[in-house]
Amino acid sequence: MRFTPDRVISETKVQPGYECCTVLSGTVQLQLGERTILVSEGQAAEFSTMTPHAIAAYEGPVEILTIFDHDGERAHLPGHRHPQ
Repeated sequence: MRFTPDRVISETKVQPGYECCTVLSGTVQLQLGERTILVSEGQAAEFSTMTPHAIAAYEGPVEILTIFDHDGERAHLPGHRHPQ
């Protein structure tokens, strides 16, 4: 996935599942609940997607490799909405 700094985090999201991501280039701003974590190139993060979360670029474009479990994959497909 690629993000640019103009992608603004409007709100965090929650869905069943689990996510693991590795930053290939740049720095990611990962919002997990009340915490904001900066994840730099070469670092990884993994978390339950039941934690309110959002990912954005920090001070420049970012590229990440993300692995979702089955529930996480469905939540990120275009047009798919998880029941609240």
